[in-house]
Amino acid sequence: MWQYYAILSAVFAALTAIFAKIGIKDVDSDLATAIRTVVILLITWGIVVVGGHAGGIKSLTAVNWIFIILSGVATGLSWLFYFKALQLGNASQVAPVDKLSVVFTIILSLLILREPVNWRVIVGGCLITAGSIVMLTGK
Repeated sequence: MWQYYAILSAVFAALTAIFAKIGIKDVDSDLATAIRTVVILLITWGIVVVGGHAGGIKSLTAVNWIFIILSGVATGLSWLFYFKALQLGNASQVAPVDKLSVVFTIILSLLILREPVNWRVIVGGCLITAGSIVMLTGK
């Protein structure tokens, strides 16, 4: 089932790049990111409230809070840099380079989470890296 969610994530990430590229024309990228964040805030809290999950906030531990907050900081910084890159570059180049996050995730999941890595993961990571290098060096 996770595969379907991952594919949907990829589709919406692609739409994010296209919509953002159109939307940030002549707009400060930081302002655009702030507006985007408010929209996401409203949607996600709406889903939590309608789904009846808000009560789960009481069960969060200090570790949960720390790492969820750190994830939010990382997400915010990622979005700020992504929108700035989209403003300055082509969406068709920025988005693939942004996918180097997959390679960094593979490396960090191995080092920090001690997740297993097999040859498929290594080959896939190398292909993503190669594609990103092609995009970075292309004009």
